[in-house]
Amino acid sequence: MPIWNEREECLDLDERQQQQIERLQSTLNRAYKNVPFYRNNFERHEVEPSQVGSFGDLSRVPFTELQHFSEHYPYGLFAVPLRDVVRIHSAPGSGLLPTVSGYTKQDLLVWHEMVARALTAAGVSPADILQIELDPGLTNWGRDYKDGAELVGAGVIPLTLLPPEKQLMILKDYKTSVLVTSASAAEQLAQNLFRADINPNILALKTLVLVGEHADPETRIRLEEQLHSRTWVHYGLSEVPGPALAFECEARQGLHISEDHFLPEVVDPASGRQVEEGESGELVLTTLTTRAFPLVRFRTGDRVRILPGRCSCGRTLRRMEWFPRRIDDILVIRGVKIHHGQVLLLLERALGFVPSTCRFLIVRHDLRDCLEVWLKVEERFYSDEIKEMERLSRSLAADLSQELGVPVVIRLKEEGSFKDFGPANGVIDLRFST
Repeated sequence: MPIWNEREECLDLDERQQQQIERLQSTLNRAYKNVPFYRNNFERHEVEPSQVGSFGDLSRVPFTELQHFSEHYPYGLFAVPLRDVVRIHSAPGSGLLPTVSGYTKQDLLVWHEMVARALTAAGVSPADILQIELDPGLTNWGRDYKDGAELVGAGVIPLTLLPPEKQLMILKDYKTSVLVTSASAAEQLAQNLFRADINPNILALKTLVLVGEHADPETRIRLEEQLHSRTWVHYGLSEVPGPALAFECEARQGLHISEDHFLPEVVDPASGRQVEEGESGELVLTTLTTRAFPLVRFRTGDRVRILPGRCSCGRTLRRMEWFPRRIDDILVIRGVKIHHGQVLLLLERALGFVPSTCRFLIVRHDLRDCLEVWLKVEERFYSDEIKEMERLSRSLAADLSQELGVPVVIRLKEEGSFKDFGPANGVIDLRFST
């Protein structure tokens, strides 16, 4: 039996709205009283928490954006004393400084229950053995899934950074029945399985929980056919950071949003105004129960639309459709979010200058999605020795991979290679090319 309150998933509309309004007012008051950034931001927009008495009033409240995290690094957005913080996480920001978030004991309990609820909706039970395979940039999520799965009562193989062949060995020998991973990592697993001449029938695997990145229907069908497993999608934010803010149920008709803990809005990316019901736009989230690190109208950059009607599963938590392309130029590689401006800053730090011409590509190398950076060959790092040029490329790639938590490849290109190949310093996602 779950230890969380299942009734929270099935409140009627009036109960849900009353719960959200009360929790929203509490969050706004806590942020206003304890976080200078929020107080000053509210005052600049001439709004006070007491003036927000309905969801319609929320549009008067200013947005929080990704760059605000770096501007108030490390603890400037915390709403509790550091003595009350029991865990501190960091994630890549929009520049050289990371996003830092903290949790009280109560915050951690909420996260564990949210993840456990999402896993239970995917059919995970105490009879399962759950394995976690995520890239270094999502290490924090690995801890959350471990804690959530343990709350369900499942046996857990925690996140360990191992070569693909070792992960496959554990999957086979330890009789893993549930695998938490990204869609692209699952595709790599399927390919490695066939390369190793291992028939999926010998595996105990029955459930794939896909996290960190959008998984299109074609990919899901292919994975289910190749791995003889059912796929379930979870949505989360590395900035919070936390997984399973929204999750699929057995009906698989959109992702249920954890509305008892997050208030969702969908706004027009250009104007910031809320869109009509059923229209797509940018997802904006406000935390409702978080104490240490409240977020007020955080612009996620993810494109979604709220689905009409109730789900056949009986849950009254609203559902959203999650689209693959973001509304900004942030790259999402194996679930890890990377701002191209951040990559430029890292290159400048490593080289001592800003490259005059470069391109950022998301490509697949050796069955893995990775970031490929094209740099125009310049005199400042030009050498007659090919080995020296190769050493520079490898060194830059290792530095960026360490900082970003995803595989990186550096290509030194002549100027002609950039002609008619995307905008200057632009982002090109070859996974979506036809």
